[in-house]
Amino acid sequence: MKDAVLAFKPDPRGSSPLYLQLAQKLAQIIRDGHYKAEEALPSERTLSDALHISRVTARKAIDQLVDQGLIVRKRGSGNYIAPKLEQPLSRLTSFSEELRQRGYTPGSRWLSRAVTLALPDEQLSLGLSPGTRVARLERLRLADDAVMAYEVSVIPESVLPNPLAVDGSLYECLTASGKAPARALQHIRALNADEKLAERLEVPTGQAVLFITRVGYLETGQAVELTHSYCRSDYYDFVAEMRR
Repeated sequence: MKDAVLAFKPDPRGSSPLYLQLAQKLAQIIRDGHYKAEEALPSERTLSDALHISRVTARKAIDQLVDQGLIVRKRGSGNYIAPKLEQPLSRLTSFSEELRQRGYTPGSRWLSRAVTLALPDEQLSLGLSPGTRVARLERLRLADDAVMAYEVSVIPESVLPNPLAVDGSLYECLTASGKAPARALQHIRALNADEKLAERLEVPTGQAVLFITRVGYLETGQAVELTHSYCRSDYYDFVAEMRR
C-alpha cells in the first residue's frame, strides 16, 4: 500500500464522519497523481486492516469515490482508478491531444475504416451532394488501454481519400494534408446506452453517456469533419468558463 494512504490519520475532533475523512484523503491522493489510471485501489479489507478501521467505514469511503467518478468498480476484480478527461469547450483539440496533455497514452481499437456513400444526414451536415463518397472511421477511443468513448467520424473523400492513412489522431492526419478544421460546432446531450453501445463502452445497459456531435470547418467555411462520439460519463468532464 502506498505511503500516502498509510499516512491517513482521522481527526477525532472533526465534524465529518470517519468515512468522509477517509474518502477526502483518498480523493486527494488520487488527484495528486499517486495512483495511475486503471491502477487498483487497495481493497476494503486491506484499507480496514492497514488503517485500523471497520470494513463498513472503508466501504462507505470507496462508495464516495465511486459517486465522484474517481474510481470504477469491476465486479469480481476490485476497484480501479478511473481515467478522467476534462475537456474545455472553448478550445478545438483532438482526443489524442487532450489525453497527451494530461499524461495519458491515447489509443484506438478500430472497428472499421472504409469509403462509403454519405448518408442523408451526413450530406446535410457536411453540405454534400447526393451520391458523394466519404471516409468513414469507426473506433473505440482508449486512454491507457481503458475504453473512453465510441466514435464515428465522417470525412469527405476529397479531403481524406484513404481512411487507412489515419492510424492515430485524425487531426494530425488532416493537418499533414493542410485540411485540419480551424473551428467547429459541437452539440452535447445525454442519452442512455442501449445494449450494443453499452457492450462497446463496457458499461451497464441503460447507463447515461454523453452524446457529442461535432462538425469541423476550414477557414474557408467548408465542412470537413462530422464526428459522433459516445463518451462514458464517468470518465468525461466538459469545462466551460463563464464571465459576466
